[in-house]
Amino acid sequence: MQVPQSTLSRALVRLEQDLGVELFARRGRTVALTPAGRTFLASVERALAEIERAAEEVRADADPATGKVAFGFLHTMGAETVPGLIHAFRADHPRVRFSLVQTYGEAMLEKLRAGELDLCLTSPVPDAPDLVARRVDEQKLRLVVPADHRLAGRRRVRLAEAADETFVTLEPGYGMRRITDALCREAGFTPRVAFEGEEAETLRGLVAAGLGVALLPPPAVPRPGVVELTVTAPRAVREIGVAWLAGHVDTQPVAAFKKFLLSRRGRLLHQ
Repeated sequence: MQVPQSTLSRALVRLEQDLGVELFARRGRTVALTPAGRTFLASVERALAEIERAAEEVRADADPATGKVAFGFLHTMGAETVPGLIHAFRADHPRVRFSLVQTYGEAMLEKLRAGELDLCLTSPVPDAPDLVARRVDEQKLRLVVPADHRLAGRRRVRLAEAADETFVTLEPGYGMRRITDALCREAGFTPRVAFEGEEAETLRGLVAAGLGVALLPPPAVPRPGVVELTVTAPRAVREIGVAWLAGHVDTQPVAAFKKFLLSRRGRLLHQ
């Protein structure tokens, strides 16, 4: 062990004093474990094995070729956008692994701050001193109406024309809810909200059932029973940004994926 015998002896004595238990039976120049020592040794060996396992895991996660990226994104990006991004990224990094978290914006920012995510795609683009965020794209929003709605025969509409409609929206705290409320205010009205949900496709189902209208990003697959109208005024878009924790030191896989996302500015999304 390349430790002087006297130093080791003092360390053993200190350990016993800290525990208040005799771990070693000393017989002349020999030392043997007591029953308490054998119990302690078994637990310590398990603890050391767990520490080594954890060390191997974090080394594996940081490996340039096979490491892991913890990546969060909005529900509306899960069907096409994120699978396409990861597919394109893995063309040059085929063995990098991903831990994917699909949730709403505020929850992703909390996970960034807690160290549970390395990066996230979110909207609106956050502005906070402890985060770094870069705008990478924008997504047009549509006014979604039932197929038999009075506006369904139109292709374009001013949002003010829906001022008297009942709206279905995402719950407060969701980025799309804040954007919806802001656009309606800009159009000169406060939306009358009848239903609040957690997922855009559920809202489309409510619209198809004739329960209201909604402002939503384009669907991955067209939904029967609804018509999606271009909003001409105000300009109805949501900005999409990449965010990460300020001062966080990236592993090589995270740095590579961050660079990849930023390189796709303006062409990140399926419109």
